[in-house]
Amino acid sequence: MAVSVSGLRYAFFRVGATAKDASVAADIAETTISVIANAEKGGRFESISERDQFEIEYWSLEQAKLAGRKPQPLQGQVVVITGGAGTIGLATAAAFRARGAEVVLLDLDAPRAKLAATPLNALGIGCNVTDRRSVAAAFDAVIAAYGGVDVVVSNAGAAWQGRIGDVDDATLRQSFELNFWAHQSVAQNAVRLMRAQGLGGCLLFNTSKQAVNPGPDFGPYGLPKAATLFLMRQYALDHGADGIRSNAVNADRIRSNLLTDEMIAQRSKARGLSEADYMGGNLLGLEVTAEDVAHCFVSLAKAPKTTGAVLTVDGGNIAAALR
Repeated sequence: MAVSVSGLRYAFFRVGATAKDASVAADIAETTISVIANAEKGGRFESISERDQFEIEYWSLEQAKLAGRKPQPLQGQVVVITGGAGTIGLATAAAFRARGAEVVLLDLDAPRAKLAATPLNALGIGCNVTDRRSVAAAFDAVIAAYGGVDVVVSNAGAAWQGRIGDVDDATLRQSFELNFWAHQSVAQNAVRLMRAQGLGGCLLFNTSKQAVNPGPDFGPYGLPKAATLFLMRQYALDHGADGIRSNAVNADRIRSNLLTDEMIAQRSKARGLSEADYMGGNLLGLEVTAEDVAHCFVSLAKAPKTTGAVLTVDGGNIAAALR
């Protein structure tokens, strides 16, 4: 940020364990500069002695207050989530924020991203993940705001349907643009920054049951998702030496912008089931929620020695189990 004093502009960086701490440090620095400048206008500024500074810094009551602040498990981590204003994206953002991370929501709808970010004290940025320039600009904005990136949740996606022998090329290519190429663009930009930082990092991909257990008429969605599953493993293989971990969450039947209430009603009726039985059609007989998916993303982010892994959250579906 910049401060003007006596007609001159000074730039400085905010640093802190959290964005809030960095903001407090910036406020103190800005106030200090202003006080010194005003004091010099009418006389001379002189700081208190080092001994007095020590007494203030190590005042027993101040130390007691600081001792009660325990760092959260992901404090200091910067997490970027694509599709951040959607159901799974928002649940994931809330889960990371609850564990101390700074969160950035990327979404095609910029106003919606900013609105969704506000109650989380997060940053919302408009980003078209199918446009490489938009992705690069979004990551540059993250760096400008937070100075780095530690975790990227590549979550944005949409479901195209159609019988694979009949589907037109345009539909299939459109699905690949969002459900595969966008993941590659996001991951490449993340790796670009993580390698420059030299601190490693974590890539997390939202894949799908369709990647390992395709359903009828869902080829346009499942094919790029299968490619993304192996994209995740390629990043694990090629960038493990950079300290970059790469993992995926494989979820099924999550109420979201992708699996809408209308679609649930249609598929339940087609199978002769109630909506509750359809959504709980797994070994545990329980509906899986966006919060369950978010928990998996957080668990993988906190697993420092796990890479190339797929964490399944579907209540138990043997047909979709990895061999």
